Amino acid sequence: MTPQSPARTTEPARYTERLGVSPWAWLAALAVDLIIGFEVLLGFPHLPAWVPFAVLLPASAALLLWAGRIRVTVTADEFLIDDARLPLAVVSEVVALDAAGKREALGVGAHPLSFVIQRPWIGPAVQILLDDPDDPTPFWVISTRHPVELATILLEQAERVRQTR
Repeated sequence: MTPQSPARTTEPARYTERLGVSPWAWLAALAVDLIIGFEVLLGFPHLPAWVPFAVLLPASAALLLWAGRIRVTVTADEFLIDDARLPLAVVSEVVALDAAGKREALGVGAHPLSFVIQRPWIGPAVQILLDDPDDPTPFWVISTRHPVELATILLEQAERVRQTR
């Protein structure tokens, strides 16, 4: 549950997913880059034609890669997302949410202490309810493209952790 942890675990992952942007975002970025590049060329006719595109295309690619950098991983005893770690021993329940359920979980009535990592281009999510008296965070809401699969694996791993204790 610590938002910042110094080292990652070396255990094999039971589940892993990268929350990358969709291919449509790449096509839209390319179209915007082309439009802006040609507009710049119209405004600066003596500029070499390759300059705006040599700047815009790598900048857009870097931005899209940065936006899709988040990884979701379930190991034998931890749930990791970006640099946050959640021991599976404190997971009490996991709910798979569709896009409407995610909107409701993150809407006006959302708990202000909940931990949220959501990506607007990913509709579904999971809500992880916690049972930790030392932590005021009631639940986590995490975007995922495979909510049922992630919820199942989280529940199975949390049950295994509880049985071994």
